[in-house]
Formats: sequence, C-alpha cells, structure tokens
Amino acid sequence: MAGYDDRDGFIWMDGKLVDWRSANVHILTHALHYASAVFEGERCYNGRIFKMTEHSERLRRSANLLDMDLPWSAAEIDAAKVATLKANSLTDAYVRAIAWRGAGEMMGVASNKNPIRMAVACWEWGNYYGDAKFKGAKLDIAKWKRPSPETIPSEAKAAGLYMICTMSKHAAEAKGCSDAMMFDYRGYVAEATGANIFFVKDGEVHTPKADCFLNGLTRQTVIGMLKDMQIKVHERHIMPEELEGFEQCWLTGTAAEVTPVGQIGDYTFEVGELTKRVATDYEKLVRA
Repeated sequence: MAGYDDRDGFIWMDGKLVDWRSANVHILTHALHYASAVFEGERCYNGRIFKMTEHSERLRRSANLLDMDLPWSAAEIDAAKVATLKANSLTDAYVRAIAWRGAGEMMGVASNKNPIRMAVACWEWGNYYGDAKFKGAKLDIAKWKRPSPETIPSEAKAAGLYMICTMSKHAAEAKGCSDAMMFDYRGYVAEATGANIFFVKDGEVHTPKADCFLNGLTRQTVIGMLKDMQIKVHERHIMPEELEGFEQCWLTGTAAEVTPVGQIGDYTFEVGELTKRVATDYEKLVRA
C-alpha cells in the first residue's frame, strides 16, 4: 500500500475538499513544533460513523482544554466527515478528524494569533492488532507511565499525550508484542498505548478508573453493554499484583474495537466466553 502522503482521494481541509496529495501544511506549523493538536479516530460501518456526534463534541472539548477555540460546530464537523467519506466512495472506513494551530505570525510557545485549522481524512483500515483480534494480543509492560492530570490535560485526546505511547509501542513490537500496557503515575494499571483495558474475575468485570487517562467512547459503550447484560462492572484502581488473579482480559478502542488479550508480561489470560460475547455483541451494535 502507498504511503499515507501518496494516495488517490480527497481530504477535507478548512471547509473544502482537496486532492489527497495536496493536503499539506507549512514546515513552521505550530503543531509540528509544539504538539498543539487534537484529534479523533472513528470507524464508519455500512455507511454510518459510530457515535459520530459524540466524537465531534469531544474534539471540540479537547480543543478547549488546549486553549483552542474551534470555529466549527459539532454539526459542521459531522458534515465534513460525511462529505469526506462520500468523496472517497467509502462506506466502511477509519475516519481521522484533526484540529491544530497552524502557521501564522507567531512561532514561539505562545501562538494565540495563529489560525486554528482542521482536516478530515478517511481510509480503509482492518483489524488494528491483526490476527490478535481473534487469538489474543500479547502485551509488554511499558516503562513509561501515564502522567498526573496536574501535569497534562488528561481528558483531551491531544497529539502530545501520545509521545510516550509511541515509544512504548515501539519497544513492545521490538519484543514481538502487539502493544504495551501502561501503569499510571501512582503505579496503578492504566491502559494500553491507544486502548482502554478490561479484566474478568469470577464472572465480574474490573476496569481501571479513568481519572488520569482518556475515558474512551468505546470503553463507555462496553461498560453500558455489560450493565445491560446484568454483569457487575467495577471501575476502580487496580494494583499490578492483581493481574495474576484475573482470568480474562480485553482492550477497547475505536481502532482496537474489542480485542482479547492473551498475555501481559508474564501473566496469561484465556480468551473466554465473556470476552467473545462482548466482542460479538459490539460488532453487532456498531453494524446495527
């Protein structure tokens, strides 16, 4: 497949569709130097973007947390996504909306006079973890920790917050793993590099309390599904030593969807019936 900068198709930029290869920014774009960007990852199933408006609203909230006032409403962002999918003749696709501080009259840390820009791209993207989607992913344990919300805007889906995720995933892949699980600044289990995490023990589900990392929309969806199934869900702080006692594990995220986990470090998990049921029911839900 061609690189992401060299493809046929169209990308929505600042209110209009432009040729894919022409969707460029200047080298002095503020976001490139100072990570002043927020984004959303979404999936379109059978021509419908799952939780589209919720994603658009979160993009606006993330921007506000980074002191960026998006000049597009959630409805306008929704319309941009629909137009981009239509222009590319896609009905099943991954959708990436991103907003950033562009190049302007300021080129230091402060950039409040620079324009806020936005783009939407979409492409076909299969299982994020490949065949791990069915067999169970193998996770490394990252050396980097999710930082305190006193040091970052942890409720924002912001580009800069993924720097340690990229490094952790690279290290994991070098060990033959699909991803890495991260602890938080206090030493509690947090999440994977781009997905939330769930565990099963004695028929009940345990998931880390989202108080210093992104409370994913897929995470919220799955918690709602579990409650509808009358399964007890514990959102709480989870200590590392508890990993040994959990029986099943899975990851959730727009890209990951629901992916079973077979191993984290030295700890192993079965791809059990509840994991399979949640994955199957989620697939049915997004394609309903």
